[in-house]
Amino acid sequence: NALLAGRKTQTRREHPPEPRFEPTGCNPAGLEDRTRWWDYWAMDRSETHRFKLPYAVGDRLWVREAFSYETLDVDRNGFMPPWYWADGNPMSGDFTRPKSSIHMPRWASRLTLTVTDVRVQRLQDISAADSIAEGVQCGTCEFMNTSACNGRGCFASIAAFQALWNSLHGPGAWEANPWVAAYSFTVHRGNIDAIKETSND
Repeated sequence: NALLAGRKTQTRREHPPEPRFEPTGCNPAGLEDRTRWWDYWAMDRSETHRFKLPYAVGDRLWVREAFSYETLDVDRNGFMPPWYWADGNPMSGDFTRPKSSIHMPRWASRLTLTVTDVRVQRLQDISAADSIAEGVQCGTCEFMNTSACNGRGCFASIAAFQALWNSLHGPGAWEANPWVAAYSFTVHRGNIDAIKETSND
C-alpha cells in the first residue's frame, strides 16, 4: 500500500557481517562494480573482507503482493487478470481466495522498482527523513490523514519504523541494531518486462 501511495522509496535488508569485521562505509578501490561491493575491516584493522550486496544501483526488481485469479493459465491466454488484494476485498468468484505474495508469478507483478542508491549502515542510524521514505506513518499522521512534519520525519516516525521492524523480525530486533543495506528506489507502475521493452536503455 505504501508503494502504491507513493510513500515508500526505501527498504532495508539485514546482512550481518562476520562478527570480527566492521564495514568501512566505502566501496573497495579497483573493482569495476563499485555499487555492489563493500569493504569490511577486521576490528584490529589487520585485514579486510569483501562482501557482495545482492542489488546495485540500476537494478530493476519486481514486486510480489497478495493476489488472486479466476483461472490458472500459465500461457496467460484468455483468462481474467489477477485481483490485487491491496485494492480491497473482492466479493465474488475465486477472487475470494487470496494467494500469498510468495506465489505471485513474475508476469502478474504490476510494480517495478529501480534501485537508485545503496548504503551500508547500522539499523538505528536511520534518519527521520529515511524513516518516512520507508513508508511508515506515525499515529498522529494516520489520524490527520496527512504528514504533520511535511514529510521531513521526526522521532515519532522513527518509533513507527522501530515498531514495524520488530513486527517483521521479532521482539528485540531493533535493539540488536544489526548492519543493514539501505536501498533507495523509484517506483514504476507496470510489469518489469513491459518496462524493459519500452525503455531506451
